[in-house]
Amino acid sequence: MKPLTIVAGALMLSATAFAQNTFEGHYTRPLGDVLNDISQRFGVRLKYNVDTVGLKLQYADSRIRPYSVEESLTNVLSPFDFKFVKQDARTYKIKPYEQARRTVPDGEKLLAYLSSLYSDRASWESRRDSVRSQVRELLTIDSALAKRVGGEPVISKPRKFDGYSVRNFYLETYPGLYVCGSIYEPAGKGKKGKQHPLIICPNGHFGNGRYNEAQQQRLATLARMGAICVDYDLYGWGESALQVGSEAHQTADAHVIQAMNGISILDFMMKRKDVDPTRVGVNGGSGGGTQTVLLSLIDPRYTASCPVVSLASHFDGGCPCESGMPIQRAGGGTCNAELAAAFAPRPMCVVSDGKDWTSAVPVLEYPYLQRIYGLYDAADKVSNVHLPSEGHDFGPNKRNAVYDFFIDVFGLDRSMLDESKVTIEPFEAMYSFGPDGSLMPVNAIRFKK
Repeated sequence: MKPLTIVAGALMLSATAFAQNTFEGHYTRPLGDVLNDISQRFGVRLKYNVDTVGLKLQYADSRIRPYSVEESLTNVLSPFDFKFVKQDARTYKIKPYEQARRTVPDGEKLLAYLSSLYSDRASWESRRDSVRSQVRELLTIDSALAKRVGGEPVISKPRKFDGYSVRNFYLETYPGLYVCGSIYEPAGKGKKGKQHPLIICPNGHFGNGRYNEAQQQRLATLARMGAICVDYDLYGWGESALQVGSEAHQTADAHVIQAMNGISILDFMMKRKDVDPTRVGVNGGSGGGTQTVLLSLIDPRYTASCPVVSLASHFDGGCPCESGMPIQRAGGGTCNAELAAAFAPRPMCVVSDGKDWTSAVPVLEYPYLQRIYGLYDAADKVSNVHLPSEGHDFGPNKRNAVYDFFIDVFGLDRSMLDESKVTIEPFEAMYSFGPDGSLMPVNAIRFKK
């Protein structure tokens, strides 16, 4: 009798499942089964960053559009607050809803809408000024700047290498809160009356932050070619973690404090007599590219900008240090492409690649930027270096694009472009607070686990 019981149970379960897929059951089906059907129907691969076990979808089959896999996925996923990200022509990743990330078609629609708001230079500048003002308000940057200590940095002795030197610094911003960084300088910079370009280099989320090998190579090479370069820790990364802990980076404070740090560092660097105020650049990759756009928007002292593997109309930056404060609400809705366009007509180079969210830059964000620059008859001042076979990193080809840009706009010495001459320092040598944190000021905030 046991086998009959099993069969009867199976029939009952089958009947229950069938009953659900009826009018009375709201045509309910397991979400996983529906997604498998979509995968087979359209011949696509679905990758999952969500758990679909136990999830059921009402009116499941009526949500599928036989003419569009993407409309079908949108309809099927939206009741669960899931979304898809297209990774290539036949692959989609299913993810939870993200505040900061949309799709390329969303970016196309947004840029078309934004473009409709300004038909000439005057209407564009009215929009630009309004957006800039609202970004400052939403970021709360002016309130943050008003609370600064306003002290002078403590700078270490130089470590001299082939054609450049490096010094560590720390700067108090809020009482007891310090930002640490490195200053890369050309050899022989002390010649009387000689001024050098300055490039502020906010960090991205590449492993090891400002101690990263590619970061050291880039800043040292730019210094060898004649620029003074400065980078600094992300809030809650590197030596900042000694003060606030690494978890602090996952808060909206990171968005505000990193912007304040960038402004504060530029403040003290611009006081130097060997800095040329007409040649001030900003350059970073990934999250550092998002910071590049933000700093170029809110600080008028920059004369050249180069965001790398970051700029998109459909992605605001997935970290709170990029999108923790609601700056994208400015002007009734904006995006990083419009924020970057506010830099016109000053020189800008956007570096993108084919395997991350910047893959559409040549056909989406770059034409938009060219249009805005064209309002100033300066379309030649914005460029795009696109690397279709590369992914999300700050590799040699991205660095070469940066070198070429700053050689062109700042007149750097190309003959000194040789990364093999760069000495990659151990992390401990770059610590502003010393290898064991013993140089941390007495009044410094200290993180307690």
